[in-house]
Amino acid sequence: MISLEWVKDYIDIENEDLKELAVKITKAGINVEKVITNHIDNLVIGEVIECIDHPDSDHLHICQVDVGEITQIVCGAKNVRKGIKVLVALPGCVLPGNFEIKAGKIRGQESNGMICALFELGIEEKTEENYNKGIAELETDLENGTDANIYLGTNDTLYELDIHKHRNNDCYYHIGFAYEIACILNKKVTLPELSYKEIKEDVKDIITLKVDTPNCPYYSTKIVRDVKIKESPDFIKRRLISAGMRPINNVVDISNYVMLEFGQPLHFFDLNKLGTNILVRQATPNEEIKTLDGIDRILTEKDIVITDGEKAVCIAGVMGGENTDVDESTTDILIESAIFDPISIRYTSANLNLRSEASIRYGKGLNYEYTDNALDRACHLLEKYADATILSGKVIHDTIDKKEKVVKFKTEEVSILLGLELTDDDVKIELQRLDFEYKYNKGVFTVTIPKRRLDIDPNVNDIAEEIGRLYGYHNLVSTLPTVKTRRGVYVGDVKLRKDVSKRLRALGLNEVKTYTLTSPDMAKTFNYENKEQVVLPNPMSIDKSVIRTSILPSLVNSYEYNKARKVKDILLYEISKTYDKKYNEDIKVAILMSGNYLTNNWQGTTLKCDFYILKGIIENLLDYLGFKNRYTFESSVIPEIHPGISAKILLDREEIGIIGRVHPSYIKDEVYVCELSMTKLYNKQVKPLKYKETSKYPTIEKDLAFVVKKDVESESIKNQIRKSGGRLLTSIDVFDVYVGDKIGSDEKSIAYNLKFEDSTKTLTEEEVMTIFNKIISDVENKLNAKVRNGE
Repeated sequence: MISLEWVKDYIDIENEDLKELAVKITKAGINVEKVITNHIDNLVIGEVIECIDHPDSDHLHICQVDVGEITQIVCGAKNVRKGIKVLVALPGCVLPGNFEIKAGKIRGQESNGMICALFELGIEEKTEENYNKGIAELETDLENGTDANIYLGTNDTLYELDIHKHRNNDCYYHIGFAYEIACILNKKVTLPELSYKEIKEDVKDIITLKVDTPNCPYYSTKIVRDVKIKESPDFIKRRLISAGMRPINNVVDISNYVMLEFGQPLHFFDLNKLGTNILVRQATPNEEIKTLDGIDRILTEKDIVITDGEKAVCIAGVMGGENTDVDESTTDILIESAIFDPISIRYTSANLNLRSEASIRYGKGLNYEYTDNALDRACHLLEKYADATILSGKVIHDTIDKKEKVVKFKTEEVSILLGLELTDDDVKIELQRLDFEYKYNKGVFTVTIPKRRLDIDPNVNDIAEEIGRLYGYHNLVSTLPTVKTRRGVYVGDVKLRKDVSKRLRALGLNEVKTYTLTSPDMAKTFNYENKEQVVLPNPMSIDKSVIRTSILPSLVNSYEYNKARKVKDILLYEISKTYDKKYNEDIKVAILMSGNYLTNNWQGTTLKCDFYILKGIIENLLDYLGFKNRYTFESSVIPEIHPGISAKILLDREEIGIIGRVHPSYIKDEVYVCELSMTKLYNKQVKPLKYKETSKYPTIEKDLAFVVKKDVESESIKNQIRKSGGRLLTSIDVFDVYVGDKIGSDEKSIAYNLKFEDSTKTLTEEEVMTIFNKIISDVENKLNAKVRNGE
């Protein structure tokens, strides 16, 4: 809460519209949450010059009151009497509760106003105790008829601030806020009087100071003697009340007054209770101290304490102890003005659940220049209002880094940051308003940041923010961004993972997510790579105790889960990371298929999952990824895979995965699986796609079937066909495999569809037949095959 009446001591705002000023301050970045004024019109200081009993009442009094002129008021308060000064609400005054005072007669006697109690003005609560006190009796030198709001402090206008957490505490005290107003109104701040007289006796001859903690970089002390404890002057009491503090006595009030003025908390010790040895240190574990609120506090080694050399007398930056407090008998005072580590103070305040005005300010960080000023200001006020005698000198501990915060920049840098087109003169004006000392040389500003602005770091960004908020953000012109943009895309292994997943979903498969941890029994299956597996030393459960090296056991488990719930067509895939015992990572994609791949209920047709369906999906995926004509399938014996329906998948002659039917001894149903290493796929180079024009000449297709021994692989036949067909053979596809009674029991028939095409001309039947016959001849002679007849 900031009192504008108080701020007037430091800056001239006499003729300012305070509500309009609040708007300007808010636009400049300090949010004025509320403008509060408690002024009551037609409320004046009066003096009772005559008081007699009412003739028709046993409790009313007829009073003649001097309010600048003599007026008669009927009053029923028990404590009303001749010679006291009072608060008088004249006719036309509206009290809280919308109660308007009017002239009239009370039991036949004229009454031109009301003598008020504080609770009737809303200054105190209406309790039984306050009611019994009666009307307010004033001790003031203000003349009769003077506006009573001056005495009560209700003549003031208050700003309730909502300060951003990153803002320093300069807006938590009145001089700091005066600088904020000064930069907005382009005026200068006048600091308060700090002077005082000193006697020859020196503080250094009386006390010793030792600081035994790095959390206290600055500690200064001063001694005053012969202090007279009494009431504070009216202006101090009024200002403390407006700030939400209760006046106590002149000494305590001066301590709080200086804190609200300079933002520097002070602590006053009774010197006779404290002694002459001051030690600042970290508290010992479980160290105890009774604070001023009468509560015993248990401290930790993270708390800072002020001690008399042995026992703690104050929790530094938070609250003093009862054992050295200032009371009515105090005459000699040691004044502490210090800086403590903000983080430590915040910890102590939170840990003890003890939030004080001092801890709030210490927790924000303090300016060492104001630490000295606050000490001098306290001495000035104690001398003036407590008749104190000030000893000469100070005892100081000082390890503060006093290096100036200097930043150099050009106007263009600030303009770019703010999006404004500023001139050098614009920047000069704003720096002058901020009261930031600067030098200008050949287009370069060298700015020294004042000590009071701890929230500003020596970089052009912070300076630009200060200049911008004063120049006015409303001057920003809305423009479209001119920065270059680029399309966001997946890259690296993430792109491969997304491409694979997208393709498999397009091919009708459903993605599943299973646990990386499996049971020992599951981990033993499908270990076709013979990798050693990681066994957890302290698993949550036995079924989650092994890190898998293959995804297939988990997919089989998902198959069993779905089958148990009457799902007939199961088409699954999963992409996940696997690890061996040395924690080598391998990203794999696994596929499981069972039941029907396609179903057309209208036509009553189905396409059942088999080895070739799954093989076609793998080929489609590898072609999509750019590996066409680089992969092959080679029969192999694989654990848990049917030995006659299993194969390794090779890419550039390197094994990248497996494919086959799950062995009937493991699963009775027809279940086909495949697993690929995406890590190996990622490490393969893919050539850029080449586009060529579609041939405008027709193709010629030929079908033929070869009967071969069962141990002859189709791939070897395709390779020979490709070699014999030359460049005109553009496509070879297997469309039928026959095993039956029309051929030998140890034989099989494989049928191929061949396509011939020439991009430069139309092929003739004779040209194609020449190549076609050569293919038949070469396959028959080199692979011991024979062409199957049409029957």
